[in-house]
Amino acid sequence: MSRIKRFLGFVWIILGPLGTIFMLYQAFDKISQAEPSHQLNTALQWGIILLVFIPIAIGLMIFGKYAIQDEYK
Repeated sequence: MSRIKRFLGFVWIILGPLGTIFMLYQAFDKISQAEPSHQLNTALQWGIILLVFIPIAIGLMIFGKYAIQDEYK
């Protein structure tokens, strides 16, 4: 069970930045494809989404760090 936790710790540490990079890519893509009249609203929506998601991704990386260190016994 300890090996599974450590393996998943590495997965979570990798998933945090990859998820953030993917979300940033999607945000820039959606904002650039929006009509000029709707671009501000789209940027505001994606800003809020990123504001919520980035701390979750950081927490995921911290959780992975603790899983690798075997802190969850």
